[in-house]
Amino acid sequence: DYALFIVSRFRNELIARVKGEDLEPKELAAKFKELPAQERAHLAGLSVGKAGSAVVFAGLTVLIALAALSIINIPFLTAMALAAALTVAIAVVVALTFLPAVLGAVGTKVFAARAPWVKAPDPESEKPTMGLKWVRQVRKRPVVFLGASVLALLLLAIPVLNMRLAMPTDGTANLGSPQRTAYEWIDEDFGAGRNAPLVALVDGNGQDPETAQKSFAEAVTEISQVDGVKHAQLTQMTEDAGYAQILITPTTGATDEVTSETLENLRTLEGTYSDNTGASFAVTGVTAIYDDISDRLSEVLIPYVAIVVVLAFILLMVVFRSLWVPLIAALGFALSVAATFGVTVGIWQEGWFGITDDPQPLLSFLPIMLIGIVFGLAMDYQVFLVTRMREGYVHGKTAGNAVSNGFKHGARVVTAAALIMMSVFSAFILMDEALIKVMGSALALAVFFDAFIVRMTIVPATLFLLGDRAWKLPKWLDKILPKVDVEGEGLVGEDADAILGAKDTKEKVGTGA
Repeated sequence: DYALFIVSRFRNELIARVKGEDLEPKELAAKFKELPAQERAHLAGLSVGKAGSAVVFAGLTVLIALAALSIINIPFLTAMALAAALTVAIAVVVALTFLPAVLGAVGTKVFAARAPWVKAPDPESEKPTMGLKWVRQVRKRPVVFLGASVLALLLLAIPVLNMRLAMPTDGTANLGSPQRTAYEWIDEDFGAGRNAPLVALVDGNGQDPETAQKSFAEAVTEISQVDGVKHAQLTQMTEDAGYAQILITPTTGATDEVTSETLENLRTLEGTYSDNTGASFAVTGVTAIYDDISDRLSEVLIPYVAIVVVLAFILLMVVFRSLWVPLIAALGFALSVAATFGVTVGIWQEGWFGITDDPQPLLSFLPIMLIGIVFGLAMDYQVFLVTRMREGYVHGKTAGNAVSNGFKHGARVVTAAALIMMSVFSAFILMDEALIKVMGSALALAVFFDAFIVRMTIVPATLFLLGDRAWKLPKWLDKILPKVDVEGEGLVGEDADAILGAKDTKEKVGTGA
């Protein structure tokens, strides 16, 4: 995405330099070849100067979204999040250093190979692009496009009210697989609880062997009387009778909410049991661990979203010198995520369209991982699209024209970036593992909703309605926020002729010419 954004800007600068807005591709290619290497290198640097700040801030939003996953405090998820964040940081550094070096060295050969079947005009051409045609329609009827988009996303989000989350078990394995078949046989013949065993480790706390054995027996008795427990039995004891292991069979399966209540009741019982006997116990097992992970994910979801949204809001406010732009970005993201969860629940949990013949609860990790990944991408698209709008406004265009012109340039980059990510995520749907299918389809849907409905419809429609107000910031806030030039305002007047001419003059003076 970052490389695409900078290369696109490089091409814009080349076309503007050779005044090739109305040239045919072959004529444009010939003009590009006439540019000397020094001038080409200057234009590459100018591209990074104008687009680089946007790339840095877009990368920061992704870093925030990914690194903040570490607050969940689940080690493997923290490792994944930090590794992904490091990858994004490297991508930003490469885009700002290695890429311009390549553009300066290779130059116009980057655009030498053309796709003959692509007939779309360049954004710099007088002939309107598809993006410009679309945004003109939005500009004519902003209320209609805004209302229809919001309503559509809200309707798609309705099934999220029935969303059920669970960790993967043998019961969610592919139909016909050995583990799924064994799971179903056990469930039918021995009850659902046999597939969700719990283990209580009883600590005698230094009691003598005889007293400890009485405490262990009392633990079995009290645990057996807990609601939701079908059976409890002492399965093992250490040689010194210091510890014992009790196998607990609940009445319900691993993904049943009643099993979670049973686990909570067992852990509540421990306090009373310890007071009565002097011994203590703790409940564990795969079912208990999965339940604890699900609870942890639920507890941190709102704090995680709050941290990410607040930090991203501040970043976008600094970038665009506006309260409305980050607010629109955040609310639009909420709509796209809600719609994604709604459609995902409908397809994979409720069985819409017959895509799956084995509807299952969604993976407990899905909501927080999807929010983390897609939030970063959504803010990328927001920055890429709105930066050009803000640039036009700062350089004197009217609010409406700035939005239209910025959309014309940014829409192609956002479309290409979104299609790339949708292709990557959609490839996961071809995997045999159901959980990977769900994750891939959910991510692809989220990118589609956010890029094409939120960023390319809701955002321009709202900006058209707001007009100049979209780019205003309270004076007191404007004074305390740091100044960041993402519009390339400081590069206005950085003409290649002047710079290269000054360089030649210095060289002549240095040689005594």
